[in-house]
Amino acid sequence: MTTDHIRRAREYQQTREVPRAGLTAWREALGRYLRPGATVLDVGAGTGAFAAAFDDWFGVRVVAVEPDPAMRVLIPVQPGIEVLDGHAGALGVPGSCADAAFLGSVLHHLPDLAAAARELRRALRPGAPVLIRNVFPGRCDRDLRVRFFPETRRAIAGYPSAEHTCEVFAAAGFALTELRAVPQESAPTLGEYAAGIRRGADSKLRSLTDAEFAAGMDRLGAADPNAPATSYLDLLVLA
Repeated sequence: MTTDHIRRAREYQQTREVPRAGLTAWREALGRYLRPGATVLDVGAGTGAFAAAFDDWFGVRVVAVEPDPAMRVLIPVQPGIEVLDGHAGALGVPGSCADAAFLGSVLHHLPDLAAAARELRRALRPGAPVLIRNVFPGRCDRDLRVRFFPETRRAIAGYPSAEHTCEVFAAAGFALTELRAVPQESAPTLGEYAAGIRRGADSKLRSLTDAEFAAGMDRLGAADPNAPATSYLDLLVLA
């Protein structure tokens, strides 16, 4: 783990994590599936924002699985969080050990979606849900980045679609339970959102040309800086 890895992990934490106060709708949406005392796999936990939120909100035991050592060291140290070195295709947990799994903005990073679905089926108890928070092709127009940087649709077009994800997980024994868009406040205001953008910390923004990125920043600059920075991601639930 190099100094550059640590720097990039901290930059991600500072610029990509949604403030806890902006996740009220996600707390309500996920609270239907997470009960006190449950064991939840946070797959691709990153720097642990949702792991910490789940521990605080729901009183669950979180197993935060993250392959990047620079990310792992930033996961909060809390009694309800266990941190493991692993990935979606090899979680490093016993079979039938968890009551739910959460994948937060990691679906498009998985090299083998079918292997991940099979591994989740192994690790979860029968009937346990997989809670996927992601942006999907064809359903991304209310994502803030797409709103101000419309060329990011090119990158999103290569992500697994909701339909394809359901098909792959169906082969592993999961069925669709719910698919809906959930709002979040990515920053208190659009002005603060614009000020916090770091192109290098966001793969979608890195995919843009310099001219496309500059045009998007101009659009943000022309918007009302006091308007809420509301974005929408999908919640896909499979069980």
